[in-house]
Amino acid sequence: MRMKLAALATASLALAAGSLQVSLTAAGHSPKVGAHWPYTVHATVGGKAAAGTVTAQIVDPLGGKHPVGFGKKKGDVTNVKFTGTFSDFVIWPASSVGYPLVFRITVKAGGRTNVVNYQVTVKK
Repeated sequence: MRMKLAALATASLALAAGSLQVSLTAAGHSPKVGAHWPYTVHATVGGKAAAGTVTAQIVDPLGGKHPVGFGKKKGDVTNVKFTGTFSDFVIWPASSVGYPLVFRITVKAGGRTNVVNYQVTVKK
């Protein structure tokens, strides 16, 4: 009985805290090939900075998902821990020019998940 009450209290607190809100700010829907394309992700729960993870992907026209690498560091932006704000940049390759792509951000925080899809078409 105590376990059920504890689980119910935890669920009630999670609902009271508010929903996960995620926003993506980027440098336009038509990035230039080879140039820095900065983006920033903001995540809040109940109006306060949310601690969680962020994953960035490119979704191609056939639905394939491709990891996004860090702008300056090695590795991919996959389940990267952050609190409140995450910023980085993408350098789009020449092979992406002209294709309708989706820049996808997935944020997980406090047992919640929010996905933001941002349409891009890379220009020369």
